[in-house]
Amino acid sequence: MPFSYEKDRGRMQPSSDVKIPDNHPLSSNKALESFGNELLAWYDEHKRELPWRTSPSLYKTVVSEFMLQQTRVSTVLPYFDRWLEKFPDFKILAASSEEKVVKAWEGLGYYSRARNLWKLAKEIQAFDAPPEDPGTWQTFPGVGPYVAAAVTSISFGSATAVADGNVVRILTRIFAHDERFRDGATAQRKLRPLAQALLSPNRPGDYNQAVMELGATVCNRRSPLCLTCPVLKFCQAGQRGDAEAYPNIDKKKIEHLSIDRLWIVRNEALLLRKIPNDSKRLAGLYELPRPEDLPESLKPQKTVHITTKRRAIANQSIEERILRAELKGSRELSNATNLKFIPFEKLNELTLSGPHRKWVKGWVNLS
Repeated sequence: MPFSYEKDRGRMQPSSDVKIPDNHPLSSNKALESFGNELLAWYDEHKRELPWRTSPSLYKTVVSEFMLQQTRVSTVLPYFDRWLEKFPDFKILAASSEEKVVKAWEGLGYYSRARNLWKLAKEIQAFDAPPEDPGTWQTFPGVGPYVAAAVTSISFGSATAVADGNVVRILTRIFAHDERFRDGATAQRKLRPLAQALLSPNRPGDYNQAVMELGATVCNRRSPLCLTCPVLKFCQAGQRGDAEAYPNIDKKKIEHLSIDRLWIVRNEALLLRKIPNDSKRLAGLYELPRPEDLPESLKPQKTVHITTKRRAIANQSIEERILRAELKGSRELSNATNLKFIPFEKLNELTLSGPHRKWVKGWVNLS
């Protein structure tokens, strides 16, 4: 199936090259209308009750879309409620300090989302009224085609389709699309025109949410629930029974990392390293130091292995050995401005990277 796309003021539009094969169940306008209506009817009956849906607002939609990037709904829910208590609207968020914003995001990961959301809140204050077009939204920090489409369709009724991993999975299964994609981003870019062609023009915001809901609860990556799918009759892969074979995306190579971390306590205080503010990841957060973070004269000669922690982030498999150690002196520590002994009672005031906070909380009994 040939796909192409063209840009129109930042909005992705279906081009004349988007052709649905004549033998596909969605080849007629009547079928497309039926597809949208049946999907929306299912959504109206089965959608999950989520706080950004039950009492919607532009601000809640924006916050939820930022939080839900690469993060499960179940993880987001408690953070969303706490966030709204601290920052109930754009104005209050914009007036808050970056440190306070990042602290409120602690544990949710991908901290650039928090900083970009904070910057967006500042920038949107310059508008007399919030912009309604996806092109303008894509000029805001942290907003790409997906978030722009989601926010403007849900909040303003913009007829712009979303395209993310859920949508790619649904579309490739509906059309049994065999193309091999280099990565997820390439698949989203190539399939966005097709997503636009299927968009229901009457309720675009609800339609986009319905597609996302379908991907999250029925058209699962593994073991899709095809027999309960409201649009099974339109799905070629579902009808054939091989939906799980789609999409065809090259697997990323897994990078294996092994890191040693030091657990150094002195006078009821824990040695931590502040990640430089110009770091690409976790800037400004605290973590347990590595041996190489210490000045040569302070590196412990003897360590005791406490435990090993394993985790996975994106395409990385990380193994971290926690080593108990002691410093013989601290005269040079004051010169190492990113290394500090933090009293146990002050640890809660800092923003630690997610896994490190869990470890410290467990071992120091933080409240």
